[in-house]
Amino acid sequence: MQVRGLLLLLALILLAATAEAGKNKKEKGKKDGSECEDWRWGPCVPNSKDCGLGYREGTCKDESKKLKCKIPCNWKKKFGADCKYKFESWGGCSAQTGVKTRSGILKKALYNAQCEEIVYVTKPCSSKIKSKSKGQSPLFPS
Repeated sequence: MQVRGLLLLLALILLAATAEAGKNKKEKGKKDGSECEDWRWGPCVPNSKDCGLGYREGTCKDESKKLKCKIPCNWKKKFGADCKYKFESWGGCSAQTGVKTRSGILKKALYNAQCEEIVYVTKPCSSKIKSKSKGQSPLFPS
């Protein structure tokens, strides 16, 4: 009889310890401890100049917080760093304007950013003529 009671007590202690460990894991999963789920995030504002490390401010009800963020220095600034696009190949060079164009379709908007669905980019045409043959030099024919 006493062995059965001792085993039951041991099982209850083990069950309580397991439940407490599971509760701690759930608490660790919430980094900030905030109960708010409707966060509104602003744009990434660099610490200096117009690219590099910076902060993004977020608000939810009466709470606010800052997150670290980064704007790549080679980024197309008019799109914003929070709008990710899938671009098609460059089009042909326009003889009238001297530029070539391609479009991009919105793939992902981070932090609820306001992004355009389709964007167009241009760049000057290359004045260099690319050689199509690979591995052979015109000076040394095979």
